[in-house]
Amino acid sequence: MPEIIVIAHNIRSTHNVGAFFRTCDGFGVSKLLLTGYTPYPTIQKDTRLPHFADKITRQIHKTALDAETFVPFEQMEAIPFDDLKAAGYTVVGLEQSERSVMLHDYTPPEKIALLLGEEVNGISADYLAQCDDVIELPMQGKKESFNVSVATGIALYGLLH
Repeated sequence: MPEIIVIAHNIRSTHNVGAFFRTCDGFGVSKLLLTGYTPYPTIQKDTRLPHFADKITRQIHKTALDAETFVPFEQMEAIPFDDLKAAGYTVVGLEQSERSVMLHDYTPPEKIALLLGEEVNGISADYLAQCDDVIELPMQGKKESFNVSVATGIALYGLLH
């Protein structure tokens, strides 16, 4: 079974972040990276105003239900593409693009860093170009995509089974 890190980049919704924590716990993800402006729970040496950090933490907790206290996570501004690749991870973007492969046709490598992008705009072209692989989920309805936290659960299930 592959080792997986999830990277949530520029996610706006604290509810989606809470869902990431719960989903990462359920699938045994080794770490959640919260990058860009993605909201994050209170951390040691937090530079945010305490009342603001507490408010964000409470909002994340509504969906995470304590998973935010035991799923390993790290907050950082930039996506550490070079560090992940140096550590042997294949960076896999979850996005619809010309180079994407349907999840059911993808053979997962041993170490995956699954990159998730913004709720509306997805993964930027610059970051997508830095991904080793790109996968997408098949859609059958009128909408073009799933909610990012729902898509994450589907993708993790497909990568692990």
